[in-house]
Amino acid sequence: MSEAIAGMPPPPPVAATRPASVVVPYRRTPEGVEVFWVRREKALAFAGGFYAFPGGKVDKTDALVPVRGATGQDAALRVAAARELLEEAGVLVAEGARRLSPEDVREARSALLEKRSTWSELLQRHGLVLRAEDFPDAGRWVTPEFAPVRFDTFFYLVEAPEYAQAECWPGELSEAAWVKPADALARWEQGTALLHPPALHVLRVMADFDTPERALARLRDQPDCPDFIAQRIEFHQGVRVFPLRTATLPPATHTNAYVLGNGELLIVDPGADDEAEVDRLLKLVDGLLEEGHRVQAVVLTHHHGDHVGGVRRVTERLKVPLWCHARTADRVEDVQAARLLQDGEVLELAGSPPQRWRVLYTPGHARGHLCLVDERTHAAVVGDMVASVGSIVIDPPEGDMAEYLQQLARLRDLPVTTLHPSHGTAIPDGPGKLQEYLDHRAAREARIVEAVPAEGVTLAEVVERAYSDTPPFLHPVAERSALAVLLKLQGEGRVREAAGRYFRT
Repeated sequence: MSEAIAGMPPPPPVAATRPASVVVPYRRTPEGVEVFWVRREKALAFAGGFYAFPGGKVDKTDALVPVRGATGQDAALRVAAARELLEEAGVLVAEGARRLSPEDVREARSALLEKRSTWSELLQRHGLVLRAEDFPDAGRWVTPEFAPVRFDTFFYLVEAPEYAQAECWPGELSEAAWVKPADALARWEQGTALLHPPALHVLRVMADFDTPERALARLRDQPDCPDFIAQRIEFHQGVRVFPLRTATLPPATHTNAYVLGNGELLIVDPGADDEAEVDRLLKLVDGLLEEGHRVQAVVLTHHHGDHVGGVRRVTERLKVPLWCHARTADRVEDVQAARLLQDGEVLELAGSPPQRWRVLYTPGHARGHLCLVDERTHAAVVGDMVASVGSIVIDPPEGDMAEYLQQLARLRDLPVTTLHPSHGTAIPDGPGKLQEYLDHRAAREARIVEAVPAEGVTLAEVVERAYSDTPPFLHPVAERSALAVLLKLQGEGRVREAAGRYFRT
């Protein structure tokens, strides 16, 4: 179950944006231009595990720091950019910075990160002046509305001074290095470096760098970005995610449709039943068709309403067939499936490069649930097996907890790499997330076992005891998962049921 159910609160409002700054440091070498990119620690709530550039939100105190040549928000954004560049890359860009030794810069960075000194105090202590000209405008990007945390981010292209020594310190970053843009793009194409649209755009521009002026003009010319919001989101090559607003289970507000392929395409889970939402998806597909792509079919991971709402409209509009598992086909009423997918078969997509998506039959959440695993990158489109926002409900009789846990372990052991779920953003550490789900389910099962005494207890009492850490408004959902666990325990002979009461055996 992933659809909203009666009694659930309304979906949360669209998150307000926060101002933020990002710096793209670059240097010119005999072999060509290089940029300094960073990989965010995978545990971070925003963009964890993704490659990006030094940056972060604007602090209130940033408005108190003067910038020569800028005032107001323009100044505060550049103050934040200079601060984040020092904190995350160890590069100090300011008038007078040349006088400081590498040891002085490291001490200033340490004092800033450890909050032993403010940014304003450090600048004054060393007689440094921030200048607007050192941080030229390189574009603006706004996080899409589906994200629970959103930023209005201004980018700056900064040539690293020859005296700068960029380096990575442990903390919010797990990796940082100078890299040729072409090499970084090759990593994205191979699926080993996940990129958000702004970073992908930056690398494409910098791969063709000739002069700073032309690079800045191209960086500010952002395609498919009305109101600075990217419409094409391709975390790695050939896997485009298109979140559609659906009646799903809070706190999620959207269900991801995916457009897979680099020539021939598959559209996975066009779940919105709202025509305007489906039109947005079709507009993206029309753009791909104009570029020479061809849609082969619509594929469903399973039959839940927030995954199938737009199936009829999309298949009819594009004149393409529906492919899904037999147990999904007999639950979708509007469209007849032309191909019943089975475990182990491969969906081949011609293109550059071609793709081969292996079908995995993964029941548990739904009887007809499928995952798709790319044979080249081992990335997986996983439907409702896991989510990066909210949780997965196992709702009997359609849901089967024992089967679900077996399939989680199967995915973990393949192994897979990046997981592309139906709710939330891409998950870089697939095996880690799958193990996290298994651990969480095991801990919850232990609490449910403790909640079942020998003298018996009702389902509602199990929920009250085993889900005391869950808000009461979510208890109707928790009850379905608790029932799934109790049925699993019955199958194992650890619990018995009689007259609506459960007894530990």
